[in-house]
Amino acid sequence: DSGGFQMVSLLKLAEITEEGVTFENPFLDRGEEIGICERDGQEQAYPDETVKNNKKRSAGQSLSAPTINNNTSQYDYTDKNNEQLQQSDHQYPKTKSQRMLLRPEDSIYHQNNIGSDIIMALDDVVSSTADDRIRFEIATYRTLRWLDRCHAAHRRPHDQNLFPIVQGGLDTSPGGLRDICLAGFRLRDEKAPGYAIGGLAGGESKDDFWRVVHHCCCALPDTKPRYLMGVGYPLDLVVCTALGVDMYDCVYPTRTARFGVALVDGETP
Repeated sequence: DSGGFQMVSLLKLAEITEEGVTFENPFLDRGEEIGICERDGQEQAYPDETVKNNKKRSAGQSLSAPTINNNTSQYDYTDKNNEQLQQSDHQYPKTKSQRMLLRPEDSIYHQNNIGSDIIMALDDVVSSTADDRIRFEIATYRTLRWLDRCHAAHRRPHDQNLFPIVQGGLDTSPGGLRDICLAGFRLRDEKAPGYAIGGLAGGESKDDFWRVVHHCCCALPDTKPRYLMGVGYPLDLVVCTALGVDMYDCVYPTRTARFGVALVDGETP
């Protein structure tokens, strides 16, 4: 995932602007200390656990640690050949007052390095139960602008599939916010190997949920996979597959497994 969901789950710690989303550091309140390690002759600051993990991975990792630019408070990321790839504003906090910025470019940069087959554009996500039409409208248009920035930052388009994420709240009216987002995606269709439907499964009614899924599936091309994010329960899988969804992700199977329950084919044992 791109990190967009954290705009909802960590909303109280986040400030969303056109540049990206800035998160307050949630870690130091738990007494986490900052470690200092040295690489390539420069000191670098990390939370303690990050220092340990970096030491374990240092032998074979392709992404070197970010070097601190004391003048700009930015970090320069370089690959294993020491060739500069991109600058990122990601900041590992040293004090409670420091914050971390996640831009569309940063999200794609890290997903490119993780190397997953399908990566997600950073979208502006608003809780489906929010009562703020203006905020939904801002998020819909911003999602389209951020998608363009994600495409520009995507370094591995030939072996990683970048999916846009349809936003627009629960508005499925003709010419409404979902339609606006879908129309923007159609203009960029040649760059999209598949599509995701986002902004749902956040507490809205089932009728509203299924209505939005149906609306999006009818508008998205049949020749490309449709991925419904954050779904779902068994009933949701059956209904949404009938509506045209191909792919899902949800915590439900693993969360349920913690209590000794497995999902299997066929009738209930």
